[in-house]
Amino acid sequence: MFYDVIIVGAGQSALSMGYFLKKTKLSFLILDKGSRIGNTWRNRYDSLVLFTPRSYSSLPGLSLEGNPNGFPTKDEVADYLEYYVQFFKLPFRMNTNITRIIKEGSLFRLFSEHESFTARNIIIATGSYQYPNIPSFSKEIDKDIMQVHSSQYKNQSQLNSGSVLVVGGRNSGSQIALELSDTRETYLSISHDIQYLPLTIARRSIFWWLDKLGILKADNKSFIGRKLQSKGDILFGDELKKNIKTNKVKIKPRAIDVREKNEILFQDKTNLKINNIIWATGFIQDFNWIDIPGLLNSYGTINHIRGITNIKGLYFLGLPWQHRRGSSLLLGVGDDAEYLYQNILATNFKA
Repeated sequence: MFYDVIIVGAGQSALSMGYFLKKTKLSFLILDKGSRIGNTWRNRYDSLVLFTPRSYSSLPGLSLEGNPNGFPTKDEVADYLEYYVQFFKLPFRMNTNITRIIKEGSLFRLFSEHESFTARNIIIATGSYQYPNIPSFSKEIDKDIMQVHSSQYKNQSQLNSGSVLVVGGRNSGSQIALELSDTRETYLSISHDIQYLPLTIARRSIFWWLDKLGILKADNKSFIGRKLQSKGDILFGDELKKNIKTNKVKIKPRAIDVREKNEILFQDKTNLKINNIIWATGFIQDFNWIDIPGLLNSYGTINHIRGITNIKGLYFLGLPWQHRRGSSLLLGVGDDAEYLYQNILATNFKA
């Protein structure tokens, strides 16, 4: 089967790209290994609520319904993505896991378990959340201690009774620790100081202020963009800060090892016996299934400028800081998708 464009992945980045490609005469198809549009969101922990309001959580061409100043739940976003596909009649196929991509002349071949596809252009929109990054010493921890990665955590019914250690201080880990601290002894292991921003200032979303100040538009090469990247994740809201102050959430430094199978050792040489561990330690990107020489640089990262690789016809979309802070978020994927769309138009419709 031949297409002008194939998009691998069916998350928010892929759907944004589909919106723009629908404006053209190019044939295209969205492929995903999942069983249903939006399941990446549906499968996240039950209490997840976005820190971006609905007015900053929409894709191109279709607003997320509801109070624009309110904060959507993860299931609301999942249903919105599914409706987005239906509304714009985007062509897609689920349960299709692409395991290898090669280039043959000017075309690309994509292989799944049962079939293959051919395309002139490929957009990799699988995002940054691919394989859980769990420290190797986790394998040495006693089997009686419940361990789960944050991507598999739903609610505390999965956990053993007793204390819990959340390892990782990004937004997911911090929100999970905050939730659990209401009912059990909770520890949060972090490798850096937590930086906070309020959700609202003068009754307006912090994202409204960041937008007006131009911070949301700061690209990855600008002074502001470089400073933001160096600071890492910023937590929105002050609930966790309050719980840390009242000792409902107890802070521990970076977890570095296990001792005697049931004690976690921390960077300050202290140790802790624990009943449960939630690894909110992020993800590993792996693009080894793209069997095209020259894709990765000497650091093992993708050779690209704003998603355009050095391989003609091969693009990426939805990477963290691909162009701006919002490049992997609902609020920013549309801008990057439109940029790639313009490049694909120029490449395929030259005068």
